[in-house]
Amino acid sequence: MSEKGLKILREPTYRLIDPVVRWLIRWRIHPNAISTFGFAVTLLAGVLYHSDHVRSAGLMVILGGIVDIFDGRVARESGLESKFGAFYDSTLDRMSEVVVFVGLASLYNTLRGGMGDVVMVYVILLALGGSLLVSYTRARAEGLGLDCKVGLMQRAERVVLLGLGSALFGLAWNGLALDLIIITVAVLTNLTAIQRIVWVYRHAKGVPLE
Repeated sequence: MSEKGLKILREPTYRLIDPVVRWLIRWRIHPNAISTFGFAVTLLAGVLYHSDHVRSAGLMVILGGIVDIFDGRVARESGLESKFGAFYDSTLDRMSEVVVFVGLASLYNTLRGGMGDVVMVYVILLALGGSLLVSYTRARAEGLGLDCKVGLMQRAERVVLLGLGSALFGLAWNGLALDLIIITVAVLTNLTAIQRIVWVYRHAKGVPLE
């Protein structure tokens, strides 16, 4: 699996959003305020999933992902980067994922009530666990001085797959499209977490703690 993922789009994306970044800096919009707004957007996404408005929820997931690009960019360009800001942004990102997956679980819990939906609730929990593990393994590796960014299903990829898939397909084919998207996220996030464990093992095996 590639370490780059959607990062090949980073520089073109930055060039595209930089005018907005400059506008935000000019109006002294604090990066933490942007992070908070992004969380509010994904909170709305969770509510929309719960309310069976899957396409609208997908759009909110994408919007929340876009907002998440701006806070870090504004912090760097305005010189307002701080340890708390990085901590706050990362914490809200994890909370956002919990909210979105809880909204999805609520959707399946009330959608049809059949055995297939019950199984999908467990798949959603697996996807949530995998998503949190992907972030945790990187954070724990960084705490050990390792820059572990390997794996296909990182946060940006999760946002694009779940958000865009929901917005395009909604509950098409009696919900099968959404089923497949969630199953893909569940499988690939957990594989990514395992890949990171293996990567850290290869780079840290036998290395004593300082």
